[in-house]
Amino acid sequence: MNPARRCSTLFSQLCVSSRGGPTARRTFSPGAVSAPAGTRHCHPGVVVGGGSKGTCPQLNQSGASNTVAAPVCPMGGSSSSRLFGTLAQSLNSSPLAQPDPYLEENPDHDLDRDLAEIDPDQLLRECEEALQRRPARPHRDLVYPNGMAPCHHKHNPSIRIMQWNILAQALGEGKDGFIRCPLDALNWQERKYLILEEILTYRPDILCLQEVDHYYDTFQPIMASLGYHSSFLAKPWSPCLDVEQNNGPDGCALFYRHSRFSLQATAHLRLSAKMLPTNQVAIVQTLTCRVTGQQLCVAVTHLKARSGWERLRSAQGADLLQSLRSITSRGGSSSQSKVAPDNVPLIVCGDFNAEPSEDVYRRFSSSPLGLNSAYKLLSSDGQTEPAYTTWKIRPSGESCSTLDYIWYTHDALSVECLLDIPTEEQIGPDRLPSYHYPSDHLSLLCDISFREQPHRCRLPVLDQ
Repeated sequence: MNPARRCSTLFSQLCVSSRGGPTARRTFSPGAVSAPAGTRHCHPGVVVGGGSKGTCPQLNQSGASNTVAAPVCPMGGSSSSRLFGTLAQSLNSSPLAQPDPYLEENPDHDLDRDLAEIDPDQLLRECEEALQRRPARPHRDLVYPNGMAPCHHKHNPSIRIMQWNILAQALGEGKDGFIRCPLDALNWQERKYLILEEILTYRPDILCLQEVDHYYDTFQPIMASLGYHSSFLAKPWSPCLDVEQNNGPDGCALFYRHSRFSLQATAHLRLSAKMLPTNQVAIVQTLTCRVTGQQLCVAVTHLKARSGWERLRSAQGADLLQSLRSITSRGGSSSQSKVAPDNVPLIVCGDFNAEPSEDVYRRFSSSPLGLNSAYKLLSSDGQTEPAYTTWKIRPSGESCSTLDYIWYTHDALSVECLLDIPTEEQIGPDRLPSYHYPSDHLSLLCDISFREQPHRCRLPVLDQ
């Protein structure tokens, strides 16, 4: 095998292989972040009912910490050069084109480069090897909210969805001001391994990302070699461009496994408020499942940040919902007072920058599209969002908020399991990002299935 293609070939068989637990995984021990983490073999646990939640105590006025950051060696060793050095050689040999962002892509047109297939387990092992000197990511269990694990049904297998604001590199290093996160923990040559390890560990069928500013040089070629097709849409005026030595604008990216789905249509949306275009965007793709033959519409978005912009977020949400009604209507009309029963089922992932108390959240939960928030199912009553999906410390203070969501059409889709939320102890006193977690937002993940199989056998889940 050509060594220059080795990293590329390491990245494509991942999505085709089973997504049972990885062959090796670094595990997190609360209170042990000051020492290098070891590697041991383990698999994600299974939990019945709600996941663990932490509290959100405030820091003292000075924001001082009694903890000492863990020493971490630079990722410049042999494993680092082996993994990303060969990838860089491959990418530099034929630069990726950057298409017009607002041109709709042709259905099922493969814009991804032809990269050689790779062994995903080998790639995961190389990521873990490169991260040996870092504390492990918090261990998270898969939770079956109704206490029953579905049988694997070959005619209607579940679809794994991952939603994640991965933190734009330029913002993390240059603008966000995470005062308790050491700057070297944000170095891209190190942090990218943690992002990739998270994705490789859970192996989603559909991956929705926000704050992506390394799409063309990292995520697009790597995910293409894993068997994913993808679409990217940058913000018109990305704040990343204000940072010296940036890697271009950040935006939203949507990836789907080509072995599982074929693409029917893509819409790149610039969200409006009161008929005026804003700086926020959304990608909407209509997919056909190759197993069931059923269609699924998936959207990814990132709404306006910061307090004081609640009305703008609400208007952006209304604009997105209107577009989604038109796109998911099989008749192509958005003027109906109620959604037709045969409309395309919908998944909407995103960083909404809005707590559940905001109007944009109410718009989505009461929409005639019939949407429900998946992560409410972790609560005991099935009606309460997690205590947080982001937890960070900036000069303005500590922020512990629920801002990220996976919405789904509850009459057409069923949520089978979710990835639980790490506890306060697992996150650590310096919050996020950190040496052991690459973003200020937690990834969300759930397995969903079409409801067309009402008699799927179900088995009780045993505590492990």
